Amino acid sequence: MVNTRPIKVLLVDDQPLLRMGFRLILEGEDDLDVVGEASNGIEALAAVDRLAPDVVLMDVRMPLMDGIEATGKISASASEAKVIILTTFDLDEYGFAGLQAGASAFLLKDVAPAELVNAVHLVASGDAVVAPRITARLLENFVRSQPARTPMPRDPLLEELTPRELEVALAIAQGLSNAEIAHQLFLSEATVKTHVRRILTKLHLRDRVQVVVYAYETGLVTPSNPDY
Repeated sequence: MVNTRPIKVLLVDDQPLLRMGFRLILEGEDDLDVVGEASNGIEALAAVDRLAPDVVLMDVRMPLMDGIEATGKISASASEAKVIILTTFDLDEYGFAGLQAGASAFLLKDVAPAELVNAVHLVASGDAVVAPRITARLLENFVRSQPARTPMPRDPLLEELTPRELEVALAIAQGLSNAEIAHQLFLSEATVKTHVRRILTKLHLRDRVQVVVYAYETGLVTPSNPDY
C-alpha cells in the first residue's frame, strides 16, 4: 500500500511574518503539513526531536544558534529530516556553508510560492536537487573565490566507484537531473536511480546535493566557465 501521509514541514526563522507567509503557502497544499515553527537553532533542534519533520526550512541568521550550526547538528543526528537553507542572496556564502553542513538544498527567501512547494516535494522525495543550476553556480563562485590551494590527494573512496558510477557522479556534480543523466548516458531513469543510491552509499553521503559539494571539495570538478 502506498504511503500517502502528508509531508511534515518545520519552519525555522526569527521573523514571524516570514514564517506566517510560508505557512499560508504550504498549508494550501493537501499533501503538506506544517507541524511546527521555531525562531532559532536551539528551538529547531528541540522541534526536530519532538515532531520528526520530513523537511526543515531553515533560516541562516538567527539568535542563540544560527541555521548553519543547527543544520550540522541535525545532519549528524539520527534524524531523517532534510534541511532546505533559506538565504537572501543566491551567491551568499552562507548558502555554501549550509550545503557543507548537510543541507539538501537552498532557496532564496523571495522564492515564488510554486517554487517553494516544488522544492519541499523534491527534497522530501530525495530524487532531485532544488535549482541544480543555481546550486552549481553557487559552488563554482565559492570555489573560485577561495585562495589557490594545493590539490587534495585523490579520495580512496572514489576507487570504490565503477566507471559508470563515476560518470553518473560527475553528471550529478554538473547539476543534471536523473532524467537528463539518463538521456546523456543512454540509461533508464531507474538505472540512474540505482547508480545514485550506490554512489551515496560508497561515498558515505546523505543525498545527491552532497555529491555536488563533495565533487568540488575534492577537486573532482573544478570551476571552468565564469559565465556558467
